[in-house]
Amino acid sequence: MIGTMAINKNDSRSFLTEKHLLFKQSIREFLDKEAVPFYDQWEKEGGIPRSFWKKIGDNGFLCPWLDAEFGGVGADFGYSVVLAEEFEMVGSALRGISIHSDVVAPYIASFGTMDQKQRYLPKFITGEMITAFAMAEPGMDSEFANIQTTAIKKDGYYIVNGAKTFITNGFKADFMIVACKTDLDAVPSHDGISLLLIDKDTPGFTRGRKLEKAGQDSSDTAELFFDDAPVPIGNLLGEEGRGLSYIMQKLQQERLMCAIGSLMATKDMLHLTVNYIKGQKAFGKKISEYKKSQFTIAEIATDIQLGRTFVDGLICKHINGENIITEVSMAKYWITEMSKRISEKCMQLHDRYGNTGDDKIARRHRDIPLTTLYTGSDENVKTLIAENIGF
Repeated sequence: MIGTMAINKNDSRSFLTEKHLLFKQSIREFLDKEAVPFYDQWEKEGGIPRSFWKKIGDNGFLCPWLDAEFGGVGADFGYSVVLAEEFEMVGSALRGISIHSDVVAPYIASFGTMDQKQRYLPKFITGEMITAFAMAEPGMDSEFANIQTTAIKKDGYYIVNGAKTFITNGFKADFMIVACKTDLDAVPSHDGISLLLIDKDTPGFTRGRKLEKAGQDSSDTAELFFDDAPVPIGNLLGEEGRGLSYIMQKLQQERLMCAIGSLMATKDMLHLTVNYIKGQKAFGKKISEYKKSQFTIAEIATDIQLGRTFVDGLICKHINGENIITEVSMAKYWITEMSKRISEKCMQLHDRYGNTGDDKIARRHRDIPLTTLYTGSDENVKTLIAENIGF
C-alpha cells in the first residue's frame, strides 16, 4: 500500500467531505495496483509510460474539475488536493500529472477560446494528450519578465525562436503553452509577453535531451527548441501582451500545489523514519527509545503539523476565491525549505541504511531538494513576498 498509511475516515480537514474521502480511497486503490509496483522500474527507465497516463484518464483522475461539456465532472478543488497528495505518496515524479491537470489545463479553461477549449480539453481528460508549460529558459534569472524567446507576426503566423529548459512533461508533451515576447519594444518589458499554444508537430520545434537531475529520475524534464517555428495566430492564448498577467493569476494555484506536494513528501519521510527506528537497535537498545531520537521526531512532527495547518487554511481560502498569492508564496518557500531540513534529519536517523540508495527514504532525500526550484527560484518567491508586504 502507499506508505502503508490507512485512510482516516474521520479526517477533520474542513474542505474534505465524505465524497472526497471515498474518492481518496478510489485513487489510492488504483495507485496501489497501477503505480506502486512499477515505480522503481519507472525510476530506472527514466520515465512514466504513456499507458499509465491513459489508465489515469480512463479512471477519471485527470482534470475532474472541468465542466461536463469537455468531459469533466465539475469537481471542486478539494479533489485536486486529494489527487496531488495521493500521487505524491507514490513518488515526486507523479507531480507532472498534477501540472498537467491543475496548472496547464486551467490556462485553457480560463483564457482559451471556445475552439481552443473544444480542441484540447477533452484530450487532456482522457490522457490522450500530455501537456507542459514552457516558461523557464537557459540562463534566465528570477524575473519572469526577462523571457528571451520571441514570437514575431508574419503572414498569419507567429514565428517563434528561442529555447526553454527544465520543462516538466517536456519530453513526452503533445502540446505546450509557451511564454514568448511578441513585442520587443514594449515598455515595461513584461507588457510584451504573450502565451502561445504549440503542438509537438509544429515545424521548427525540436526537443533536446531529457535532462538528468539529482533526483526524480522518472520525472519527464526536457529542453525545448524553436527555430523559425510557425504558430498560427489563432493559437494565441487570450490577448496579446497579457501573458505575464495570466501567469500571475495562475501562480497562486501552482505554488499552492507545490506546497501541498512538498508537505506530503515530508509527511511520508516521517512515516518511513518512525517505522524504521521502531524496529532497529543500537547498542542493545531500540533507536526509538533514545531521547535524542524522540526529540528529533517531535521536532519533525511539529514542523509538519504547523505546515499542514497553514496549508489547509490556504486551501480553504483558495476554494473561496480569495487572493492569497503572498501567503501561498510564503508556504511554497517555507515548506520546500523545511522539507530539506527534515530530509536531512530523517537520513541521520536511518544512518547508513538510508544512504544505500535502494530504499524509498534515500529516493525521497534525492527528490526533495528539487522542489525548491518549482514555480520560480527562492529569490523570485521572496522578491514577490517582500514587494507584496510593502518592502
